[in-house]
Amino acid sequence: MHCEAPTHVNRVPGSTRCRQLSLSEAVAMEPAWRQQGRGRGRGQGGQGERSRPPQKDRERPGAPAAPAHPARGGGGKTSAPVRPEPEQSASVQSKFEEIRKSNQAAAQRLVQSHFSSSSSDDDDDDDDGGGDGETEMKDGKRGKILASTFTTYTDQTGGDVSGLVRTGQYVSDVFQSGALTCLICIASVRRAQPVWSCCSCFSLFHIPCIQKWARDSVFLVSSVTDEDFGQRELPWPCPKCRAEYPPSATPNRYVCYCGKLQDPPDDPWLVPHSCGSICQKDLKPACGHTCLLLCHPGPCPPCPKMVSVSCMCGKAKPLPRRCSNKAWSCQQRCGKMLPCKQHTCTQPCHAGVCDPCPRVSVQKCVCGREEAERPCASPEWQCQQLCGSVLSCGNHTCEVMCHDGTCPPCPRSTSRTCPCGKTKSSLPCTEEVLPCGDTCERPLSCGKHTCSMRCHRGSCETCRQEVEKECRCGKYRKLMPCHKEYLCDSKCPKTRSCQRHQCRRKCCPSNCPPCDQSCGRTLGCRNHKCPSVCHQGSCYPCPETVEVRCVCGSSVLVVPCGRERSTKPPRCKELCRSPASCHHPSRERHRCHAGPCPPCRQPCQQPLPGCSHRCPQACHDLVLVRSQQVQLAGPWEQPSEPAFVKKALPCPPCQVPIPTSCFGEHEVSPVPCHRQGRFSCQRPCGRPLACGNHTCSRECHTVADGNQNQCEVCEEGCAKPRPPGCPHPCPLPCHRGDCPACGQMIRQRCHCKISMLYVECTKLTSADDHTKMELSSCHNQCPKELSCGHRCKELCHPGVCEEKCQQRVKVRCPCKRIKKEFPCSRSREQQCVVECDDACRDQQRKASQLKEAEQKAAQEEEQRKLQEELEAFEKRQRGRRNKKRGRREEQGGEQGQGRGWRRGLMFLLLAGAGAGLAAAAYFLLGPGP
Repeated sequence: MHCEAPTHVNRVPGSTRCRQLSLSEAVAMEPAWRQQGRGRGRGQGGQGERSRPPQKDRERPGAPAAPAHPARGGGGKTSAPVRPEPEQSASVQSKFEEIRKSNQAAAQRLVQSHFSSSSSDDDDDDDDGGGDGETEMKDGKRGKILASTFTTYTDQTGGDVSGLVRTGQYVSDVFQSGALTCLICIASVRRAQPVWSCCSCFSLFHIPCIQKWARDSVFLVSSVTDEDFGQRELPWPCPKCRAEYPPSATPNRYVCYCGKLQDPPDDPWLVPHSCGSICQKDLKPACGHTCLLLCHPGPCPPCPKMVSVSCMCGKAKPLPRRCSNKAWSCQQRCGKMLPCKQHTCTQPCHAGVCDPCPRVSVQKCVCGREEAERPCASPEWQCQQLCGSVLSCGNHTCEVMCHDGTCPPCPRSTSRTCPCGKTKSSLPCTEEVLPCGDTCERPLSCGKHTCSMRCHRGSCETCRQEVEKECRCGKYRKLMPCHKEYLCDSKCPKTRSCQRHQCRRKCCPSNCPPCDQSCGRTLGCRNHKCPSVCHQGSCYPCPETVEVRCVCGSSVLVVPCGRERSTKPPRCKELCRSPASCHHPSRERHRCHAGPCPPCRQPCQQPLPGCSHRCPQACHDLVLVRSQQVQLAGPWEQPSEPAFVKKALPCPPCQVPIPTSCFGEHEVSPVPCHRQGRFSCQRPCGRPLACGNHTCSRECHTVADGNQNQCEVCEEGCAKPRPPGCPHPCPLPCHRGDCPACGQMIRQRCHCKISMLYVECTKLTSADDHTKMELSSCHNQCPKELSCGHRCKELCHPGVCEEKCQQRVKVRCPCKRIKKEFPCSRSREQQCVVECDDACRDQQRKASQLKEAEQKAAQEEEQRKLQEELEAFEKRQRGRRNKKRGRREEQGGEQGQGRGWRRGLMFLLLAGAGAGLAAAAYFLLGPGP
């Protein structure tokens, strides 16, 4: 992984990612000679000499003008080709300024991002990477992926996850960084690396690591002997469970767990190294079903499907059971016939073969000669007598122990030859065949010569014939017995497979065996040397283990040797024992941890200066603050101090509230102790002025010894309340005592609102109610009208007029013939009514008769007019009929001729109209477009 130039990096063993370091850490990691020689002209090797590029770079066109320090970000600047000295000097100066500015900006960004950015490694542990919110988000996302992986299984089991415990642990380990370690290279297995999974123990290994392991294992096993070196195909074992795989099973492709997809993509919403499809592997033990989970690591869970199966003995009715737990017992007696053919099984319903019969019975031996009590489970037994039966030859008896069936044939009845096999004989089995006397000539053990002895019984002797033999390496030849191997004394000068040592084996046949010396090279742990036989290539990781302890030493974690430098200390439940670094006698109680203790959060409680209170703030003896760095002269200079340093800050001013009254004693408010003293409450003063009527409107201020002269002078007019009804202000300035009587005239209207009156204000305000009413009256008749419509007879008065009208009014009968006079108020109160007499009734009767006569005459006149109009209409109609009859007789002949074609024309018109109506109905009522 390529890292940016301005960033100091620290590579973590077993990881390809880089961790950013602050400037202080980067400077601390520099060698001592570089830390002392920082700055212009301060190097140990040449004082006052500027850094120059190498001679080759300066001679090559386009070479960098001045290569900057790799940690300062100046590696990408190039200068122009070599020019005369003045132009080159100006160009170098401008480049120097650009580099200086870019370096300052890069350093500033580095300092700011060191305390704000988080690690970019997505495989950091949740314990040290991110906050609680980020940890919850990762756990939530991991839970969604696990739920989607197990959904198909849990749907079959109704939410029961008891069968997913083992598989779920494998899936969780894949997500957790550091939980899976390649046992070959002892490095963490990351989600973006190609891996191979063992089919037996389900451990994950890097593809390159397992390929090298397979090659080395086959090589070491096949090179044990010289004869079959590199000739046989030997299996290679799994590094963990030692399950054997043939050489053809050496992984050469990166596939998902279920083997369906090659090179599965790194999807953040899938299980690492998974294709995301259904596993579909055959379940074990084989039940005919396949795995329902999504592509997953580890073993497949038990089959969750429901099947209907009978009990193990087959007597009970089938019941629905889980396929993975379908074997069940009905607890009835088995009753199956045992192999003894005499008894039945008495055990409850069970699976598999019944146990051997535990009873004892009298059993005959195989040959049937003897009887004995034997367990029913082993009815076949042999007695210790020879068979003794006569063989088929009739000359010998069977020498086999007690057996069943027919006896074997006579061993001498087959074709018989002499010991060397050259001469065949037909002698009976009772006579012995003698040697033929000829040369034996059977091939000896050397495979090149034959036996030179006469025909004899037994094995031939060792070949002692002298032959010229070539040594194993092929350099020398010599006469020696055939049965002996010829090895010369020359040593092989070839290099063995380790490519480090010579063979040095006597008379080597060019297939040098593996090196048998100890490797002795320092392992990657830097603590031990390789104990294996000398080999080619890199050594295997150190087999030793190292204990990594926490700070207090209570918790221990065993890790492979060499990983203790990059392994985080184990979590410890003990309390931290580090002494306090501040003024407190002890630290806050927290668990044992690696690295510096967290900042002290106890209250400071140091006495504050100038008061008796103590500092309530959190401890501030060691606070990380930005250091005041000086301006650097150039890119060759490094900051002399780290960007942030720990300093003790002074206690803040005392903020304890002290009840204090303001200057005018309007309120008592809490005032911080460091600002203790009377204050202005920003309210008006409120003290009475010399006038005795107003108060001081100045902001709250001090008054020495109650001296009111320090308040403002009243400049307002008199604002004392006037007598009731007086609208005029007092003409005097603000004064003490009563105001003088008001002498102004008041203009007002009378009670009837017609006349305008002028009354002295003092008389009006000091008068009683009766006098005020008289002063406000114009003494004229009231112009208001009563509800009856007549004018009020009283003089100008206030309020509503009395409804007692005494004016005379006339009241008539309904026919308006009789009238009488009554007072207005009486006529309204008593509702006086004048009734009609007999004369009024006779007059009304005559008027109604006259009206009826007039209505009857009008109806008769209207009926006469209608009759006249009807007779005139009938007369006009008779004249028109006579005229039409004459015309019809004249045109009768012509109408008879044209009646035929008129009927045809009418038929055509009716047909065309029907077709048009049908078309219109189709377009209007038919289906839309």
